[in-house]
Amino acid sequence: MRITLIPALLLALIFFLIPVFIMFYQGLFDPEFTTQHFDRFWNRGAYLRIFINSVKISAITGLLCVLIGYPTAYFIVRRPPSVRPILLFLVLVPMWMSVLVRTYAWMVLLGREGLINMALVYVGILDEPIKMMYTSGAVYVAMVQILLPVAVITCYGTMADIDQSLLSAARVMGAKPFAAFRRVFLPLSLEGAVTGFLIVFVLSMGFFIVPALVGGPKDTMVANIIAVQVAKANWGFAASVALILLVFTLIAMTLIRVVSKRLIYSAREETS
Repeated sequence: MRITLIPALLLALIFFLIPVFIMFYQGLFDPEFTTQHFDRFWNRGAYLRIFINSVKISAITGLLCVLIGYPTAYFIVRRPPSVRPILLFLVLVPMWMSVLVRTYAWMVLLGREGLINMALVYVGILDEPIKMMYTSGAVYVAMVQILLPVAVITCYGTMADIDQSLLSAARVMGAKPFAAFRRVFLPLSLEGAVTGFLIVFVLSMGFFIVPALVGGPKDTMVANIIAVQVAKANWGFAASVALILLVFTLIAMTLIRVVSKRLIYSAREETS
């Protein structure tokens, strides 16, 4: 083992493995060995519904971010090299602000007397303000806006490594622009799209500020449960829920990665 890896291993041990072990210990030993916290989570329908809702919100958010971020990244990578850094800078600017600040900004925009409602009433599209806040739509809009740069940068990283002359070669061989993109560029860039989805999905599973501020009761996520239990100093149950969230996320990531690799490999085989 290289000595240069020791600092990285120490950081992983201190900031990941030890906290996970403490969380595992608190979830199972409260103060003696027990599975009551896990039983409480799975046997109460409300908690299970919140868990399923969290998976749904995270998956839809990840899908929306990729659907928007992929063409955005493609547009950037097709620009001249001198223009790309400027466009990437504009993509990354929103990430300089905290999630809390951006969420409050959406509260101002989506409120009944917010800028969007007032603008729609002013131009005559609406007769009176409509409810935009405390809805699932508000949660999706805010989460996609917050996490979209992650998907764009991830997709761009994969696309930038693709030889752009391959598209020109396909055109020379008689392929139309869309056919060249579908049969050459898309299979090579799918890895970045899947990775972007996974990163957004994992980050979304841990969101609690956005659902708490702009969502309604039906938009509660697992992280909100953990936050409430921590506020009540119910460490055992909070640790158990966090452990369930961690294990599920790792399993979901592994399954998605295995399935996606097979699909990507098949797509590349068809085009080769």
